[in-house]
Amino acid sequence: MERILGIGLMSGTSLDGLDICLSEYQFPIPGFKILLAETISYLPELKQKLKNSILLSGEELCRFDMEYGHFLGKTVREFINRNKIQNPEFIASHGHTVFHNPKEGYTVQIGNGTAIFAETGIKTIYDFRTQDVALGGQGAPLVPIGDELLFGEYDGCLNLGGFSNISFNRNGKRIAFDICPVNIVLNRLSEKLGKSFDKDGEIAKSGKLDSKLLKKLDQLEFYRTKPPKSLGIEWCQQFIFPILETSGLTVEDQISTFGFHISNQISKVLNHYQIKNVLITGGGAFNSFLIESIGSKTDTKLILPENEIIEYKESLIFGWLGLLRLKGEINILSSVTGVSKDHSSGLIAGN
Repeated sequence: MERILGIGLMSGTSLDGLDICLSEYQFPIPGFKILLAETISYLPELKQKLKNSILLSGEELCRFDMEYGHFLGKTVREFINRNKIQNPEFIASHGHTVFHNPKEGYTVQIGNGTAIFAETGIKTIYDFRTQDVALGGQGAPLVPIGDELLFGEYDGCLNLGGFSNISFNRNGKRIAFDICPVNIVLNRLSEKLGKSFDKDGEIAKSGKLDSKLLKKLDQLEFYRTKPPKSLGIEWCQQFIFPILETSGLTVEDQISTFGFHISNQISKVLNHYQIKNVLITGGGAFNSFLIESIGSKTDTKLILPENEIIEYKESLIFGWLGLLRLKGEINILSSVTGVSKDHSSGLIAGN
């Protein structure tokens, strides 16, 4: 039984910051222990640049890919030095998603792994999604194999991040898909009120539900599409943002109504698949308005674990995906992404 020290990095679409998770992984019998985890908040300038990266020219995006990779590497190096960490064997980095359009055959996550390796001297696994999309898959969600192997005691795993996604096992197969946008919309609306996010759902509680807007959101075609399926910011720009911006409602009412929209879509999935209990992680797990709203529409038991798992489960699992890649083991499931076969994905920088 091997015990392997690794670092997982995650930067979500909600732009909260960079999650760094140092874990001791157990292999081949799956297991883990989180040793240390931190979120490094983005400085306003970098946060704005990440937010606007979708607008960059090809050359500018290539430059920023390397620049952001060096930032990731320096940040990890400082994390290692500050905490006197001895000899981590690898870094696994999700990168930051700029484009995700599997229907058109492409996905782009910036934060070049060769730059991370150059800054740290530690073998780095990165770019986990591109191979799956090239093979005809959705390239998302990727954490379900970690849900299966590290959190298999739960009937389902629900992540409430920039987007919500769920995974669960049915008849020996892992099924997973994106459900709807969450913090990528709620945070954008909160920023209009001078707040980076809606703490505890307080803004949502102060607003009013608008049934006309809710109906329009709930009727979007994506919600009638069968999995496998995934979402990107492009979909929000095409459908969600225009609906909200032309609603004529106050920001508070938009946030409240969108919260009900999220709980409608999530509870619909929980009920349809008759999920007995679900582990909830991601920043949205701290939004009491959202959790209460979901709970009122389903009999599924909602399980909120300790904060460390809520905040760092995704970076923990990307570390696990990196380890599987190094071992040449499958880390992407065809039952999840719709690709033709299970495969081992991720580029490796360093010797």
